[in-house]
Amino acid sequence: MQFTPVSKNVLRVVAGVVMAAIYLPLLLVIANSFNATTAGSFPIADWSTKWWAAAWHNEGAREAIATSLKVAAVSTAIALVLGTLIAFALSRYTFFGKNTVNLLVVLPIALPGIVTGVALSNTFKTVLTPLGIGLGLFSVIVGHATFCVVMVFNNVQARLSRMNMNLEEAAMDMGATSWQTFWHVTFPGFRSAIVAGGLLAFALSFDEIVVTTFTAPPGTETLPVWIFNNMARPNQAPVVNVIAAVLILVSMIPVYLSQRLTGDDRK
Repeated sequence: MQFTPVSKNVLRVVAGVVMAAIYLPLLLVIANSFNATTAGSFPIADWSTKWWAAAWHNEGAREAIATSLKVAAVSTAIALVLGTLIAFALSRYTFFGKNTVNLLVVLPIALPGIVTGVALSNTFKTVLTPLGIGLGLFSVIVGHATFCVVMVFNNVQARLSRMNMNLEEAAMDMGATSWQTFWHVTFPGFRSAIVAGGLLAFALSFDEIVVTTFTAPPGTETLPVWIFNNMARPNQAPVVNVIAAVLILVSMIPVYLSQRLTGDDRK
């Protein structure tokens, strides 16, 4: 498809406007984290790093970070196991209801977070609480795992669909056991896909707020929930900017690594 010079310039302008709308607010948050005043303003007259020191010593923020790391790590671990197993089942076997299962696995990422949150909250309060399983860190992890599984599943399934099964058959014909074939032939083929899916799942869980709001008990705050609860407090606004800036920078790492891994596989 050929574009005229005018069309190319229009596309460049549109792309620039879209990128500016996405990233300028993020840059403003990072800049305001160095603003010496408590009120966010632009242009910044006085620069300071005192709010970074205040954020480092903020006990609530540190506890929220620890909670987010725990939830994201466990949710990602669950997603790696379940997402990989489901991807193998749907990629390597044919059975009745296969398309339905595929839809049900992917559906949580398409549902609005508030729907998932309300559904899980009602389930825990009406069904599981009488059995002794109430809202807590476990319910938050379950809520995050529902959509983290999709990230791993999509990556692994896409890779398995492109793998050459003749290599596995050749390995077994040469005397390799099923485990040896998996470890030396199959696993290296989708290893980067499972790592990329895990990184995306971790980033998605670490940043999630809607499902967390409905599945976390009072007093349990992940980092995004802590940011939301402290945004309306004027004295905490600069610290919130610092935490948000850190969250922006940290979130870029798994996304960048995942992109590099999936990009290398296309070469």
